[in-house]
Amino acid sequence: MSRHLTHIKTTAEDHQVAKLAAIAITLHMVEALIPSPLPGVKPGIANIVTLYVLTQYGFATAAWVSILRVFASSLLLGQFLSPTFLLSLNGALLSLAVLWLASHLPKRYFSVISLSILAAFGHIAGQLIMVRLWLIPHAGISYLVPIFAASALFFGILNGLVTAKLLQQKNTNDSELDKKRASNS
Repeated sequence: MSRHLTHIKTTAEDHQVAKLAAIAITLHMVEALIPSPLPGVKPGIANIVTLYVLTQYGFATAAWVSILRVFASSLLLGQFLSPTFLLSLNGALLSLAVLWLASHLPKRYFSVISLSILAAFGHIAGQLIMVRLWLIPHAGISYLVPIFAASALFFGILNGLVTAKLLQQKNTNDSELDKKRASNS
């Protein structure tokens, strides 16, 4: 009996994206250990990776990393198909929808910080919609909107600033590497 092995060719970019997805999953796992003052209020530090991937590799790759993070993290945390998983998935999907819409608008109006804020609002809106429609079908949920909106704004700004700093550092490192290559030629 012969075995046919299929060899999948991967690129350096594939490896880089896999590393970034692993970082996002790790950050999500670390964040799960942080106690929350209110259910659903988390810093969303894994979203820094999604924003970074969005700016460096485009929307499709960022969506892949974000969805992979949600599924892998839920499996590792034992939350797959639980309400927590569905809230996280719904938040990620609405956040990605907002980022997709923003990517079709003039880029000069959207820095990585404003994209982070929009994504944070999309994420929390997705979760609150799911809570209202499925878990707690009561209008009283609307009383929580200002608290969640304030946390989305705060963490959206914070994550956007961190992402901007990472991108600035990457651009500086790339410029220095280009100068070294030019001087060695």
